[in-house]
Amino acid sequence: MNFVENLRYKKILVAPLDWGLGHATRCIPIIRLLQKNGCEVTIAASGAIKILLQSEFPGILFIDLNGYNIQYSSNKRLLPVKILLQLPKIVAAVRRENAWLKKLVDEKRFDAVISDNRFGLFTSKIPCVFITHQLLIQAPFGWLQNRVQKLNYRYINRYSECWVPDFEEGGGLAGKLSHPEKLPAVPVRYLGPLSRFEAIASTTQPRYSWLMIISGPEPQRSMLEKKLLAVAPKLHGKVLLVRGKPGSAEHVEVPANCTAVNHLTTAQMQDAIVASGYIVSRCGYTTVMEMLAMGKKAVFIPTPGQTEQEYLAPHLAKQGWCYYCEQDDDVEQHLNAAKTFAYKLPDVKQSALESVVKSWLESW
Repeated sequence: MNFVENLRYKKILVAPLDWGLGHATRCIPIIRLLQKNGCEVTIAASGAIKILLQSEFPGILFIDLNGYNIQYSSNKRLLPVKILLQLPKIVAAVRRENAWLKKLVDEKRFDAVISDNRFGLFTSKIPCVFITHQLLIQAPFGWLQNRVQKLNYRYINRYSECWVPDFEEGGGLAGKLSHPEKLPAVPVRYLGPLSRFEAIASTTQPRYSWLMIISGPEPQRSMLEKKLLAVAPKLHGKVLLVRGKPGSAEHVEVPANCTAVNHLTTAQMQDAIVASGYIVSRCGYTTVMEMLAMGKKAVFIPTPGQTEQEYLAPHLAKQGWCYYCEQDDDVEQHLNAAKTFAYKLPDVKQSALESVVKSWLESW
């Protein structure tokens, strides 16, 4: 039985940001829950995000919505500068999507909007939710972080409420990113960690010694892939490389002990995670939530220059929740060291997602 009784039929627009696949994959359990409770969900997306979500929800209506198309640098020191130089482009994109939403709401008669880190999808006409785990956005300089924080809250406070995919108690998984000293002015609801996977204990020997998940922006995605492919033949056991390229038919040459696929569905990825001894991936927050929810031993390699990941990796490792190294390190040496690392995996409690969504649906 659905947990929301006697609610009128509701049309909800869900729109994830296009910076990496994690914003889309963490929306999957939210979309499933909305569907379970009789809501008609429409997804706004484009590119790889759209392809990924279409494979998960083939019956859902999709509306094209361009991304912010941020360009990244191959030099980590130049990345903050390059992002700053693109701020006018980001602000212009936010304004365009805001105008787009206001027109769309009148045309399609949506009842609510859920935006995962898209800053322009707010309107006073209907309830609008902003999802983020970065209430505090890391910046390389204190003065810059203060300005970015004010800008971040200026946009978040235009939404009806803010949902944070983390525990409310004890500093959560994301530390100060999700638990800053000052919260936004709008109501903040902590969902608990989100995962599209079910934690399933494997009773057999792993099929793969290493599952390597490549994701994130170019050119850093390809740089990490090249490095891991060079390391793979020196590792003991089989390696499965998931390239994070949904919709691509591209072929890559791999060592004899390695299998490469461009993309896996949620069911396939869950099977691969369960069947693997160790996970190697970026330290994107969605990946962090999924690996900890699955109780897997992970080696995180932060995207160079991406301050959020460069904070998260050592923060998690300090508590024994993961092993981590830098992309420029001797990765082979670190992967071997990860085998003897004293993992202390946390007990990831049940998510508060259902209760938050129930309260939200009943409030309007």
